[in-house]
Amino acid sequence: MDLQREEWALLLRHLDTALDLPEAERLPWLDAFGLEPPRLKAALRQLLIDRPAIETADFLVDKAWDATLRTFPFEYPHPSPTYFFDNGIIVRGLLAVWSITQTPRYWEVAQTCAERMVLDFDAGFDFHPILSLPSKVAELRDPRWSRSSGCYQLKAAVGWHEISHATEHKELYAAWDRLRIQAIEGHDEFLPGHTDQERVVDRLHAYCYFLEALLATPQNPECSRAIAVGTQRVAYLLHKIAPAFVRSDVYAQLLRIRIYADHTGALPLDVHTAALEAEQLAAFQLTSTDARIDGGFCFGRQGEQMLPYVNPVSTDFAVQALHLWHLRQSGLPLPPFAGLV
Repeated sequence: MDLQREEWALLLRHLDTALDLPEAERLPWLDAFGLEPPRLKAALRQLLIDRPAIETADFLVDKAWDATLRTFPFEYPHPSPTYFFDNGIIVRGLLAVWSITQTPRYWEVAQTCAERMVLDFDAGFDFHPILSLPSKVAELRDPRWSRSSGCYQLKAAVGWHEISHATEHKELYAAWDRLRIQAIEGHDEFLPGHTDQERVVDRLHAYCYFLEALLATPQNPECSRAIAVGTQRVAYLLHKIAPAFVRSDVYAQLLRIRIYADHTGALPLDVHTAALEAEQLAAFQLTSTDARIDGGFCFGRQGEQMLPYVNPVSTDFAVQALHLWHLRQSGLPLPPFAGLV
């Protein structure tokens, strides 16, 4: 939001007034409120819509952030290790909310966390996936992708690229570029990565994180080549294994990658295949009289049987993917890549 300091002060006062109302009354109050100029009213409406994200960011910086260790422990408030990947995803989340509110604390914590990730997780040859706290000693790795290093970690470093792009932060850019090169050099080894088909599908989910990260710099020839090769590889394994086992989030991630890769010129969209994948993805959405389930997306399918639970992350990915598909099909502009969850 491009607002002056005085406009922000006025907007935040009106936001406090709106938040004192029951949630169901806030937008009707705004509709009846004669706030001028119109762009301030639009900005206040967006703040009300984005309020859950703001509240989440407040929780992260005020409670979950360990200011002494300068990291985000895996669990709050229980003692727990810290994960490279989780810290990186939180950094991007804080940057996204900062872009809405311009709250300095969000940027400060995001940048500090990014800088400490580079220092604390650096193993010399790669980046440790997990550190014990408070010692910050690397925990033992094992074959599970979430407890090992790999190309998927590049998604967690996108925040480094975003900060360095905005501030010319040389150390973060160098770390991003190093991990980008390592990820591209090693991504061929990540798939299939297991003899068990269900484990391969799990790794498809992680590998898509790598492809998503490459979309941050799609004009780089090495990145565009890896996007093209990787997208074909994911599609091949996904469709091959799907009759036995499939995850909805992999369909969603692949569809998002196809759309943004086409949008940035990295890879032309295979419209026919993308349409089939969008149709398959939509089939995972559930209807129910239970509000906790209605509209959510099932985690996956084993054979012909849907797995009996809804997954919030799968739902986030799926809703965004199908929204992007709708925009693409309607010829409407896509939101910036920075909004990719």
